[in-house]
Amino acid sequence: MKSLRFKISLIVLSFTIKAFAQVPFDGDIKNNSLAVSPDEKIAVASYSDSTEIKIYDLSKAELKTTIKGFVNPRNILFSPDGKLIYITDSSLGYLMVYDSDNYQLIKKYPVGYGAFGTAISNDGKQLFINNEAANTVTLVNPGTSEVKNIITGFHQPRQGVKFNPDNTKLYVTNFGNDHITIVDVKTQKIEGEMEGFNKIRAISISKDGKTLYAANSGTNELLMVDIAGKNIIHRIQVGKDNYGASLSPDGKLVLSGNKIDNTISVVDVKTNKNIQTIKGFKEPRQAIVFSKDGKFFYVLNNDLSVDKVSMANYKIVQSMK
Repeated sequence: MKSLRFKISLIVLSFTIKAFAQVPFDGDIKNNSLAVSPDEKIAVASYSDSTEIKIYDLSKAELKTTIKGFVNPRNILFSPDGKLIYITDSSLGYLMVYDSDNYQLIKKYPVGYGAFGTAISNDGKQLFINNEAANTVTLVNPGTSEVKNIITGFHQPRQGVKFNPDNTKLYVTNFGNDHITIVDVKTQKIEGEMEGFNKIRAISISKDGKTLYAANSGTNELLMVDIAGKNIIHRIQVGKDNYGASLSPDGKLVLSGNKIDNTISVVDVKTNKNIQTIKGFKEPRQAIVFSKDGKFFYVLNNDLSVDKVSMANYKIVQSMK
């Protein structure tokens, strides 16, 4: 317990010193994030080079409001009930919590300079935060605002972090050594790693928890990984500098945002083929979100505009700017 308190004290001290000066954290690291509320009424968008967060009204397809005051916003997610919006800023060193009705700041968690990706459990009681600067993953109880644990042993964990469907495992991408670390959620211990990646970006996991899909931007491939065997079983060529790996609700397709090509690749997981290339975007990355019914998906562009795309014909049907 003393060791945990000491680690927390060091993190708080570190973020206080650095964030006070608002020194950008690794400004050369670019990423974006897009979260859609559970009721699909609003979308919240960020780009790490922008100090503003954009909130869009999806029913009206227009900008609803702007939240200012960020330095390098990294990741956005909603609480399972949709009442709260969680946003990390790697330079401020905070996980910030906003009310999704009035967009007012409710609280801040001092989680350390370098805070990146986040993942929240289905019951909303466990929230894990990647910290690239400290090479750690922090576990927070959102209900009590308590830091429950700081897990060490990672190598530059950035945005990629996902629960498996039953929330028993946590998969953390490490950009520093191109591994995926597997964490047992109950014990909060590292139980294994997957290797063989090259500039790994976004990940998704199948509903049965058996297959992991990873954007391998170093080789412009979407990789299919057998989780039990911890080995890559398929490599599918997509566009240049691919970041995305968004799995459709029915588990049949994976979308990859290709930054250099300004395209989205559509991969059929049954045939392991890239079946469609959708054009008309501006540096799409990992920020790709499906509607719950799978009929549409939303893509965030580098100017913080959001495009709505129909899965029926793979055409952009709305653009929100």
